[in-house]
Amino acid sequence: MQRQTQLTDWLSSLYPQQRFTLAPASADASFRRYFRATFADGSTKIVMDAPPQHENCKPFLHIGKLFEAAGTHVPHVYAQDLEQGFLLLSDLGNTTYLQALTADNAGLLYAAATDALIKIQLASATGELPSYDEALLRRELNLFPEWYIAKHLGVTLNAKQKAKLEQVFDRLLANNLAQPCVYVHRDYHSRNLMHIAHPLSNSLPLAGERTNEKSNFQSSPGILDFQDAVYGPITYDLASLFKDAYIRWEEEEIIDWLIHYWEKARKVGLPVRADFGEFYRDYEMMGVQRHIKVLGIFARLYHRDGKDGYLKNMPLVMEYLHKACERYIDLKPLLNILLELNAQAGAGRS
Repeated sequence: MQRQTQLTDWLSSLYPQQRFTLAPASADASFRRYFRATFADGSTKIVMDAPPQHENCKPFLHIGKLFEAAGTHVPHVYAQDLEQGFLLLSDLGNTTYLQALTADNAGLLYAAATDALIKIQLASATGELPSYDEALLRRELNLFPEWYIAKHLGVTLNAKQKAKLEQVFDRLLANNLAQPCVYVHRDYHSRNLMHIAHPLSNSLPLAGERTNEKSNFQSSPGILDFQDAVYGPITYDLASLFKDAYIRWEEEEIIDWLIHYWEKARKVGLPVRADFGEFYRDYEMMGVQRHIKVLGIFARLYHRDGKDGYLKNMPLVMEYLHKACERYIDLKPLLNILLELNAQAGAGRS
């Protein structure tokens, strides 16, 4: 309650003559919380509460400026108090992609999401964001044996399994680090994209493609939760978007959406692979890295932080992981480990 009182006092100091009400807007997997301030005239703004002992707002401010300058729809910052850990932001609404997506509109919404991603990637420059380097990628991979295997499954890997897992990690890292680099949001998925229907005049049509009335009113997504953005592999955000832990699509549809992105990316000069098959393999390898990490994070959120809401998303993440491992010989050792873990965990429960 003390934090909310401080937040209310701060907002009152910004708008001394205006009455407002505060209501929870959302929370995420960190210590950040969000409140919606509704003023007497019906207008709204979002207040981010990021306790400074736990959260650093500076990356959010820096990356927000980069993404806003790139022409994407991110929360605009109206006021800030970094000492207290408060930011006053524009309100991007209540409707996430996860809530809005249907079989009928998925093609349009994902086209808008990849258009926005292309804008971010085109704005990429070295030296602005931390590098998604080997140390960071490997730290993420190591969440899997520590939190998912040891803590969540209660399994101890034997020496042979450890060696095989490290072998696969090395192969993944070699691929990930060889990919062309751009700005990477790092959590570009249906919970962090907001569905905002409004006229869109700055979408990215293919060269020679005529826009029609439907595409002119395509929804440009609001983009949230970008404070951990880095400079790294170009397929990472695509793996987040299309191998989404929170919503499942048929692989045939995903391949169509990926081809659409790949064609646009080539037309505007982004450094994607010239061969779609090679590009798709990069995307798959990046997805495996991400899902290994995500399983570790979901397990940590439960066992360390007491947040059990992510456990229900583990089966879909594991499904993505299994399918990729079945397709590539380089990932066969990981597939064998996953099958062994499933057997060991099952034996432990019986």
